[in-house]
Amino acid sequence: MKIGIIGAGNIGANAAKLFVKAGHEVAIANSRGAETLKDLIAELGENAQAVSIEEAVKFGEVVFISIPFGKYKTLPADAFDGKIVIDSNNYYPDRDDSFAELDDNKTTSSEMLAEHLRGAKIVKGFNTIWFEHLKTQGNTELTTDERRAIFIAGDDAEAKKTVARLIEEIGFAAVDTGDLRDGGLTQQPDTAIYNRNLTGSEAEAILGSEGGY
Repeated sequence: MKIGIIGAGNIGANAAKLFVKAGHEVAIANSRGAETLKDLIAELGENAQAVSIEEAVKFGEVVFISIPFGKYKTLPADAFDGKIVIDSNNYYPDRDDSFAELDDNKTTSSEMLAEHLRGAKIVKGFNTIWFEHLKTQGNTELTTDERRAIFIAGDDAEAKKTVARLIEEIGFAAVDTGDLRDGGLTQQPDTAIYNRNLTGSEAEAILGSEGGY
């Protein structure tokens, strides 16, 4: 599969490494330009390339977004029509400035991204795992119940299936928390599942318990 990656920080770069290891092709972009990604591309090898943001979107059957949430409106909305988008972003008021609608829980950051990228199919994911754990804890030899959980949420069932398959291919367990609204709220910082080292079975138990959200 061809995967466009926007953002080459801790999450974006490590996701790229895992996707390439699993046999996928990646095109990576950041805000500073392709020339700043030479070392990463050299490490990733022939199945990776550094491109512009627009080129990364065009390249990807799936587009992985890992940028500070406050920058989401800089993304070229029309370019995303029909794309499956993995939204790994979190809203941190101290970093992103304050969004009243998020502070009041009237919406979620993923719903705001979906409003901006109207033609895309947004799947929230990779936002509850520390980058060091993303780098080291994937293990394809374990059963799904034994693997570290990566949570997903979204409104498009087929898009979630595609993202879940990618998660499983890199050695994690995909655990569905629901739609962008309720599932997205479940995956916010400081919730019961945020940045917790949970197996697939442990995650399902927490989500299924009373008050688990």
